[in-house]
Amino acid sequence: QVQLVESGGGLVQAGGSLRLSCAASGSTFGINTMGWYRQPPGKQRELVARISSGGTTNYADSVQGRFTISGDIAKNTVYLEMISLKPEDTAVYYCNAAKRILGRVYDYWGQGTQVTVSS
Repeated sequence: QVQLVESGGGLVQAGGSLRLSCAASGSTFGINTMGWYRQPPGKQRELVARISSGGTTNYADSVQGRFTISGDIAKNTVYLEMISLKPEDTAVYYCNAAKRILGRVYDYWGQGTQVTVSS
């Protein structure tokens, strides 16, 4: 099992910034990607950004240019730098780690951290 612990959420005004951190522990060997998902109130969970063990990054269109994912999977840490925050960024943000074993993907999730952006 992989345990993920997030930190850094909070309340911020529109236009402000926040930095989320996530640390993985446990059976971390074989993690291929780490990333961030979010679940706005009343909506489904969606990908925000992720980074692969090779350093490739992917972003949702809605955060491109405002959010930056960084970290080192080998060191089991990932960060999300968020600037120019908008009220629509309000959500619970979840750290994710994924392993691909024999063609099957195993997802692990943190407990989530609340990000609230006031207008």
